[in-house]
Amino acid sequence: MAEWTDEQFVASVREELLSDILPFWRSRTVDQRRGGFIGEMANDLRIQDGASKGLILNARILWSFSAFYRHTQDERDRALARRAYEYLTERFLDKQHGGYFWELDPDGAVLDDKKKIYGQAFCIYALAEYSRAFNEPAAVKQARDVFDLIEVYASDTQYGGYLEVMSRDWRPCEDMRLSDKDLNEKKSMNNHLHVLEGYTNLVRVLPEPPIAERLRDLIEVFCQHIVNPERTHFQHFFDEAWTPKSDSYTFGHDIEGSWLLCEAADVLGSERLSELVRSLVTKMARAVLDEGLDHDGGLFYEGRGGQIINPNKEWWPQAEAVVGFYNAWQLTGDAAFREAAVRCWRFIQDRVVDRERGEWFWCIRSDGAPDPAQPKVSAWKGPYHNGRCCLEMIRRSSFVARPSAGNTSDEGRATSDDTQENHG
Repeated sequence: MAEWTDEQFVASVREELLSDILPFWRSRTVDQRRGGFIGEMANDLRIQDGASKGLILNARILWSFSAFYRHTQDERDRALARRAYEYLTERFLDKQHGGYFWELDPDGAVLDDKKKIYGQAFCIYALAEYSRAFNEPAAVKQARDVFDLIEVYASDTQYGGYLEVMSRDWRPCEDMRLSDKDLNEKKSMNNHLHVLEGYTNLVRVLPEPPIAERLRDLIEVFCQHIVNPERTHFQHFFDEAWTPKSDSYTFGHDIEGSWLLCEAADVLGSERLSELVRSLVTKMARAVLDEGLDHDGGLFYEGRGGQIINPNKEWWPQAEAVVGFYNAWQLTGDAAFREAAVRCWRFIQDRVVDRERGEWFWCIRSDGAPDPAQPKVSAWKGPYHNGRCCLEMIRRSSFVARPSAGNTSDEGRATSDDTQENHG
C-alpha cells in the first residue's frame, strides 16, 4: 500500500466532506412540509413519511451544521443550523419541566416525554457548539439549564456518575434502557461517554468551576469504573455501585472514547489529568488496533474475551477509528497508529461511501457487501460521526507540528477548540 502524505490524506477527507456529506445533508434531509428535518430515509433514498423525529438525530444535526459553519463560513450551513436550533427549542424543549423530550411524531407532537440523559447530553453538546459558531447567549443559557437539571436530578451523589433515564418531571424511571438493544441497568458507559462529550463542549463556552469540576469527576469515573481491569476496553453496563453487568466491548466506543477523554482532559488544562489519560487511552487504542482492525482496514463491531462476536463494520466506528488512531499517533509517534488511520479511511472510501446515492452505508456485512435494509438517515444515523471525523482530520492534519510522546497541546493535536478555518 503506497504511503499517503498528510496533504493527500487531508485532501481526500476534505473532498468527502465538501462533495458528499455536506451536499447530501443540505439538500435531502430538510422537512419542507412539517418543519425541521426528516425522521428517516431508506438506503434507496425513499423518505419514510410516518417516521417519528428523535432527539438524538435533531441534536446531532444542530451540532453538525454549527460545526460545519465554523469550518465553511457558508450561509447555507448557518441557515440549517438556525433551523435545527429553532426546531429543537420550539418542539423538543419542555417548557414546563425543562430538558428535552426524547421523541416527537412526524408533525412535532410529543410521543415520548422521558428525559434520557444521553439525549440531554447531546443537547448540551449541540447548544454549546451553536454558541461557539454564532455567539448566541440564549443557547449557552439553555445548555447551562440542562446541565443544572442533570446535576440536580440524575447525578448519583453516593457512587458517582449519572442515572440513565428520568421521567418528564425528573423522577427516576423503572425502565432505564436507552433503546431495546440495551440492558435495563442504572448506569452505562455510553451515557457517560456522551455526558463527558457534552460537558467538554460546555466548558469551552462556559468555563465555570462547577462545570469543570463535574467534567473532572467524569474523567475519574472512566478511569476508576468504566475501563476494565486490564485497562484495554470500556465495560458497558453497571448497577448503581458500578458492579459490571456485561462482558462484551465495542471497538467503536473504545476508540471514540480514547480521543474524547484526551479532549476532555486537555480542555481542563490539568497536566496531571492529561498524563493519566494519555497512558490509559494509548493502551486502549493499542488494544483496538491489535484486536479489532480487520486486514481490509475496517473496524469490527464487537468483541468478548479476545474473540470477535460481531464482525459487521458499521459506519460510525470507522469514522471514530480514523480520528482515534490518528490521535494515538499524535500522542506516541508510533507509525502503526497513523497507518491504521489511513487504512481505515481507505476502507471508508472503498466500501462505506455510497457512490451511487451519496452519504455512507450504515453497515458493511461480513461478506463485504453493504446492508441495504439499514436506513441512510434515522433516529440514530445523522451527519455527526462522519462529519466530525472529517472536521477533526482537517484540523489535525493542517498543523505542521509532528507527533511526539506526550504532545497534546492545541497546536500538536489541533483539537475541536481551534479557530475557524475557511476551506470551502
